[in-house]
Amino acid sequence: MPEEIRKNLYRVPVPLPGNPLKELNSYVIKGSDRTLVVDTGFRQEPCRRALFAGLRELGVHPEETDVLLTHLHSDHSGLSAEVATGEGRHIYVGDVDRRLLEKYAQVQRSGGVNQKTLLRRAQGFTEEELSAEGRSNPAVTMAPPVTDNYKSLFDGDVITCGGYRLRCIQVPGHTPGQMCYWLEEEGAMLLGDHVLFDITPNITNWEGVDDSLGNYLDSLRAIRAYDVALPLPGHRGRGVFRARIDDLLAHHEHRLAEALEVVKKYPGNTAYFLAGHMTWKIRANSWEEFPLAQKWFAVGECASHMDYLKRRDLIREEPDGEGLLRYYPC
Repeated sequence: MPEEIRKNLYRVPVPLPGNPLKELNSYVIKGSDRTLVVDTGFRQEPCRRALFAGLRELGVHPEETDVLLTHLHSDHSGLSAEVATGEGRHIYVGDVDRRLLEKYAQVQRSGGVNQKTLLRRAQGFTEEELSAEGRSNPAVTMAPPVTDNYKSLFDGDVITCGGYRLRCIQVPGHTPGQMCYWLEEEGAMLLGDHVLFDITPNITNWEGVDDSLGNYLDSLRAIRAYDVALPLPGHRGRGVFRARIDDLLAHHEHRLAEALEVVKKYPGNTAYFLAGHMTWKIRANSWEEFPLAQKWFAVGECASHMDYLKRRDLIREEPDGEGLLRYYPC
């Protein structure tokens, strides 16, 4: 059932079966002339049923509905093309993430090799694991289809709907072009996965981005200046905005110290190997027993910490003769 947060502003919980995130918070803003649906869930039937049941409960009509994406990840964007189906309707998304969505769609359509796959191979994943990712990773299998409905947003842009003004704030880190949306008069902010309260956002390394983690930490510090009384995260519950940002900054300071110690203890190894010697909150007795889907997140996060340390001359990265990236302390 939809939860009424403010007048014309609702939360529709969308389950994410088999995913540790558990559910997505899809937000709906109803206006007199159009409705905005903020994030949609995976392109799979349980998400589809829950989202559209919630929209029907709110009396939302597809011919009047636009989608507003916080970022490109498929648990947020997967159903966007099925929601914004009316003539002249749009899927609004930050321009940086829009270009990545279109790039990934072109690669899939052409059958080409994704740069992310090449990066994972260099990190130390086996060919068997990479093949399994292509078959089972929801980021691949449940991503939005090709569409011409995207409309780019830029930092500082304003969208109006339902009596609300939503100002776009670009917060690179979790994805290169993630956006938060600031409802200043209400002291509310749609956060996507930039700030989560019950779990820590995954920060992975992205192709073409030198320092995803550094970007994320800078974005956290910048957004802390906003007086957010009503934070609206992309997953799970709400909390105290600035206190949570301080927790996240402290968490990554601790993780960076751990990552540096792991490199010092095991010099000359890949992100895949090093991730197996870092601490993770997951039910697995060993790195070998880690679910493969969680290994993708762990290795990507380890690699983003390696990039951060490398940029600050605390470690160095060297490719070996097999194309694997190996790390050494400076």
